[in-house]
Amino acid sequence: MASTLPVESAAQAAQRDVVARLRDALQARQPCAAVQWIETHLSHVLVTQDYAFKFRKAVALDFVDFTSIASRLHDCQEELRLNRRFSPELYLDVLPVTGTVAEPRIGGAGPAIDHVLRMRAFDQAGLWDRLAARGELRPGHVDALVTRMADMHDAAGVADPRGGWGTAQLVRQPLRDDLDSLWAWMTAPADRSRLAQLRQWEEQAYVDLAPVFEARLRAGRVRECHGDLHLGNVAEVHGRTTVFDCIEFSEAFRWIDVMSELAFMAMDLHCRGLHELAQRLVCGYLERTDDYDGARVLRYYMVHRALVRAKVAWLRATQQSSAAPRTAARRQLAFALRCIHRRCPVLMITHGYSGAGKTTLTQGLVDEAGAVRIRADVLRKRLAGVAPLARGHDALLYSEVSTRATYAGLFDRADAVLRGGCSVVLDATFLQRSQRDAARRFAAERGVRCVILDFDADLATLQDRIVRRAARGDDASDADLAVLAQQVRTSQPLTSDERVDVFSCRGTPVQADWSELLQSIGVRGVMPQA
Repeated sequence: MASTLPVESAAQAAQRDVVARLRDALQARQPCAAVQWIETHLSHVLVTQDYAFKFRKAVALDFVDFTSIASRLHDCQEELRLNRRFSPELYLDVLPVTGTVAEPRIGGAGPAIDHVLRMRAFDQAGLWDRLAARGELRPGHVDALVTRMADMHDAAGVADPRGGWGTAQLVRQPLRDDLDSLWAWMTAPADRSRLAQLRQWEEQAYVDLAPVFEARLRAGRVRECHGDLHLGNVAEVHGRTTVFDCIEFSEAFRWIDVMSELAFMAMDLHCRGLHELAQRLVCGYLERTDDYDGARVLRYYMVHRALVRAKVAWLRATQQSSAAPRTAARRQLAFALRCIHRRCPVLMITHGYSGAGKTTLTQGLVDEAGAVRIRADVLRKRLAGVAPLARGHDALLYSEVSTRATYAGLFDRADAVLRGGCSVVLDATFLQRSQRDAARRFAAERGVRCVILDFDADLATLQDRIVRRAARGDDASDADLAVLAQQVRTSQPLTSDERVDVFSCRGTPVQADWSELLQSIGVRGVMPQA
C-alpha cells in the first residue's frame, strides 16, 4: 500500500527544540570545538569531542513508529545490543533525557522526557563516504571490509526455514512496497515511466528467482545481518575497518540474504562512480565465502537497495527545504534501471603455466569488465578442506583426481554467475586440450562466448616468480618448481582451431592493457554503472 509523505508533528518540533538546547549545553562544555548536529530521516545525532548522542526522531512511518517515549527507549536498547556484535568499543550505554523541553539535560534524576544512545566518538574524516568523496578509498579498505563482512556473516544467526524470515514472498514484499511508495510520491511523467519499467522487470524476475530465494533460505544463506551496510556506516577507526549503526528497528530488515547485504554496499560504491572497488568487493566476498550461487540474486537485490535509497532520499526531501534529496532519489532510480538492462555475459578462461601472471594481471580485467573471477588455486584447497594460505599440504592436492574435481567445481560455480548475467574469468592453467574443450562446450551450451586468455613467459621468469611467491607466502597457489616441471612436460599447446578466440596477454608484471579485449567482447561495465 502506498504511503503518505510525513509532515513534522508538534512532538517532532518539540524534540528538535530539545536537541537544539542540548547541543548548546554540550557546546558550552567544549568551546574550542564545534558540536556537530547530524540529522537523518530517523535520527538526530550530536557529536562532541568524546561522545556521540543519538536520538530517535518522534516519527511514524510505514516501517517504524517512534512516537512514544517507550518505543524510542526500546529502540535505543536494541541498537546498543545489536551493534555490540560488530563494534563493542563504540557502543556504550543508553541514558535518559530529563528535565523539561526548555531545560533538558542528559542523565540526571527525574522522569525521562526522552532517551539517547551514547557512543564513543571517532574522527568523522574516517567515514567511508567521506574517504570516497576525497578520493581516498582504496582497494585495501575494500579487502578489509570483505574479511569483516565474511566474519560477521559467519558468526550471525541462521534463519530457520520454517521461521518465516527469508521466504521468497518476504524478499519480494519490501521491493514492491518501495515501488508503491515511490509511485505515490514521484508523480512526474518521467519518474512514473521509470517506475513502470522497474515494476514490469520485477514481475518477471520474481517468477525466475522465487525458487532460488527459497533454496538459499534452506541452504542457510539468510542470516541476522547488519541490514544497513553502506558507505556512511563504515569507518576507519584507529586503523581498523569498523562497521556500525545496524538496523535495529525491524527484524524483517535484518534477517536477510547475505547477498542483500553485499548488494547494498556494492550499489553504493557504483553510485559514487567507484565501479572497480564495487567489483572488487563482490569478487572478494564471493571468493572468501564460496557463495557464487549468490550471483544469481545479486542484481535483484541491487535494484531493491537502490529503491530503498531513493525512498529514503525522498523522505529527506520532505524534512528539509532542498532539491538535493529529490535529485539523489532520481539518481538512485536511474541506477536501478541500469541494473535491469540485460547484458550478454562472456566466459573467459586463462591459459598458461604457474607463475605466468594469470592471477595478478586478470585483477585489472575483473575490475574493468565487471566480471567475477574464480580461482582454481583457492577452490582446490577449499575442496580439500585446506585454508587458502596454508602450507605443507599433502602432495595429493595436485593429483589428477584433485585436478578433475577442481575443474568441475570451477564450471559449477561459473554456471551460477553466468545465470546472474555476469561474465566469468576462470583462473586456472587450462594446459590440457580436454580442459579447454570442456570450457568451450560449457559456454556453447549456455549460449555465451568463450575466450581464451593466453599468458606466456620464459622458463627462467616462471621459475623466479614461483620461488619469490613461495618465499612471500601470500598467495593461495602452492605450485612449486616440481609442479612447474610437470606442467612443462605434459602441457598441450593451443591449436589453430582454438586460436580463433584467443587473446594474448602482455603487460608489466603487475598490469595489462585490456582495452582491446573489452572492446572485442563488449563486456565493459557488465555490472551497472551510474
